[in-house]
Amino acid sequence: METQKQSSAFLTYLAQWEAGLPLFDMAKELGDPHRAAIVSVDVINGFCYEGPLASQRVATIVPHLVRLFHRAYELGMRDFVLIQEAHSEHAKEFEAWGTHCVRGSSEVQTVKELAELPFAHEFVTITKNTIHPALGTTFDRWLADHPNITTFFAVGDCTDLCTYQLAMYLKLAANATDTQRRVIVPADCVQTYDMPVDVAVQLGIKPHDGDLFHTLFLYHMAMNGIEVVKGVQ
Repeated sequence: METQKQSSAFLTYLAQWEAGLPLFDMAKELGDPHRAAIVSVDVINGFCYEGPLASQRVATIVPHLVRLFHRAYELGMRDFVLIQEAHSEHAKEFEAWGTHCVRGSSEVQTVKELAELPFAHEFVTITKNTIHPALGTTFDRWLADHPNITTFFAVGDCTDLCTYQLAMYLKLAANATDTQRRVIVPADCVQTYDMPVDVAVQLGIKPHDGDLFHTLFLYHMAMNGIEVVKGVQ
């Protein structure tokens, strides 16, 4: 197909772009830790360890997140927000994704690796009923109550769904009011699921190339002024 030929050069560039992502030196580049926050989306059992939408690919980011949280706290950061799905029993989103992460179930619980951090009592948890972080949630209220925060680390899953919505919302909401806001996405702290074509065909669902969607959406975030880095040290 002509489209495949035209896309070949771009896909090669895309792979090279991802391979060349820089590391973020938090000690040197963060600035005032009290003006920074980590916002994590959907790092819960239902996407990492149990339930119909759990993904081993997604679970691989958990150790990286633990290191990021520890490093941030060590350097003085004290604002951590966990935005997490906790669906109503008849959520409209189930029409697209099937029943998952219903309120009150173990699927909506924060993964134990984060929940057991010694400073986890300082986390602010915000629940949502859709892939967007602010629609029908208290996230905008939290942002309004923390005008001092100008740097955000957006992490979690999935790269092309909730994490993308989070990072883009943080950046575009600031752009709309000409507000200076830095949004940073460490690539090793975000991930998406994979659904091979042959498996999807057998199941009668839509395939999803995890590697392609992960990289493509990281790139699209970067095109919109979001700082995409390889990881944080």
